[in-house]
Amino acid sequence: MLPSIFGENLFDDFFGDDFGMFPVWNGRNPLYGKHAKNLMKTDVRETEDGYELDVDLPGFKKDEIQVDLKDGYLTIRAAKGLDKDEKDKKGKYIRQERYAGACSRSFYVGDVEPQDISAKYEDGILRLSMPKQAKKELPKNTTIAIG
Repeated sequence: MLPSIFGENLFDDFFGDDFGMFPVWNGRNPLYGKHAKNLMKTDVRETEDGYELDVDLPGFKKDEIQVDLKDGYLTIRAAKGLDKDEKDKKGKYIRQERYAGACSRSFYVGDVEPQDISAKYEDGILRLSMPKQAKKELPKNTTIAIG
């Protein structure tokens, strides 16, 4: 039985696949380890007049998150950096699991204006609200004469 902290084996780095020979073992992201697949989990809710997105971004500060809207795509980016110059005066690190890195996710939202989207970040959750697009009416059936 191997000791573990937060569900990760303390010997993961020692027995890791550094050459990428076993793709099954390569589920590790340097920013959040094996649990990177759980990052940016999103709930999308449809309301009567719009949509609401709740995006999980635990551990990020508000200034490390960027939301862009371009060509109908809403892109959420989060980047984290660590200050490598910090020294612990009480000892040396045996294992350091916090790294610098970035992640992003995009959603197609259509013709929404940036000023119509509201965003709020609180307790590790980014909440976005946007209105529904007005439904475009398709042209009625018409007969075209063949000449």
